[in-house]
Amino acid sequence: MRTLVLASTSRYRRELLQRLQIPFVTDSPEVDETPHANETPAATALRLAEAKARAVAPRHPDALIIGSDQVASVGDERFGKPGTVARAVAQLQRMSGRSIVFHTALALLDARDGSIQVCDVPTEVAIRRLGDEEIVRYIEREQPLDCAGSAKCEGQGISLMEHMRGDDPNALIGLPLIALCAMLRKVGISIP
Repeated sequence: MRTLVLASTSRYRRELLQRLQIPFVTDSPEVDETPHANETPAATALRLAEAKARAVAPRHPDALIIGSDQVASVGDERFGKPGTVARAVAQLQRMSGRSIVFHTALALLDARDGSIQVCDVPTEVAIRRLGDEEIVRYIEREQPLDCAGSAKCEGQGISLMEHMRGDDPNALIGLPLIALCAMLRKVGISIP
């Protein structure tokens, strides 16, 4: 089997890819994630997923390379990784009572010939009305400072939500496995 490379340092993406029980290595893509002017959230996610895959390709010229990126938004307002408790509190206050769309983009690059498959797997998440005390309590317990939108659906963050709508629950965590399996099958990798 060809080498499979995950162009990411995300522990969440690594854990998701391990579910497929296929060998892979990781490599840090070192890509500037700043959105371009007038770029939609979906376009940003797609561009960055592809850029991440292409960034590591020179180091893995015979590999299949997976790139992924996620952008959470309501209209033009984006919710990235907060990085600090204060920003996480502010994000969840802004998201309270609103529906957020998480665009999780996926790219699979064949470094041998440069062919690439890309897709966006959006997930709509309705956040229930949240009080400041429960926001602080949630952040203290789960420390979601490295998650777009400041909430982990795979943990206690699920208690902040009214519903989720999307094609793949893994997309919300950071890597759309259903779409990835389809892409891998197209290049001849059988799963399972």
